[in-house]
Amino acid sequence: MDVLEKIETMQSALGKSPQLTRLGRLFSETVLLQVDAKEFYLHFEKGELANIEPGPSRKTPWRFAIRTDAEALEAFWAPRPAPGFHDIFGLVKIGRANIDGDILSLVKNLRFFKEFLALGREGGAA
Repeated sequence: MDVLEKIETMQSALGKSPQLTRLGRLFSETVLLQVDAKEFYLHFEKGELANIEPGPSRKTPWRFAIRTDAEALEAFWAPRPAPGFHDIFGLVKIGRANIDGDILSLVKNLRFFKEFLALGREGGAA
C-alpha cells in the first residue's frame, strides 16, 4: 500500500464532496499522519486538503498527530473494517495508534476528520 497515493486519492475525493468540505469549513490546521517511519503533513485550509507534505521535518508545526503502522491503517481502510479498526479511537484502544498534540482541536473537528479518513475506504465515507 502506498500511503501517499491513498492520501492523494482522499484529497481528490474530498474536493468532490461539498457536504464534507462544508462540514470542515472551520478547520484550517496541519495534521501529522505518521505511518511506521513515514510522515505526512496534511495542510487543511477551510475544509480542503490544500497540501500534502512528505516528512520527516522538524520545521513543520502540526496541531495534532495520528501515529500508526501500515498494517493497522490498511485494516482501517478496508471496506468493512474489523472491530477496533473501524475508528481512529478504536485503533488507539487496541494499541495500534497514538494521538498526540492538541486533542481539543481534533475533538472540535472530529466528524470532519473521521469522515476524511474514511475516504480511504472503497466507496468513500461510511
